[in-house]
Amino acid sequence: MKNLLAGRPAIATAQRLAQDFADMVRTHDPAKFAPWLEQAEASQFAELRDFAAGLRRDARAVEAALTQPWSNGQTEGQVTKLKMLKRQMYGRASVPLLRQRMLLAA
Repeated sequence: MKNLLAGRPAIATAQRLAQDFADMVRTHDPAKFAPWLEQAEASQFAELRDFAAGLRRDARAVEAALTQPWSNGQTEGQVTKLKMLKRQMYGRASVPLLRQRMLLAA
């Protein structure tokens, strides 16, 4: 990793911004959100600027995610699993078999 970052300050900056964002989300620290947004928007990478612009548009939701102790991750995981099973079974089986697979997967 050090070889990749050596002499490439742009890549080092992108890596630092990505790690800072991950740390901010893991530690639920809303105080770091505004400074991080400013740094990402000033980045030379269009992808980071676009990501920051999307976060700014939905800033209230991001701040809520950083301040609230609960998450809907478990629900989203179950919905994803359910959709995968539904797609696997599409056109192949009846509703009772699909229902049985969903119950067994839960």
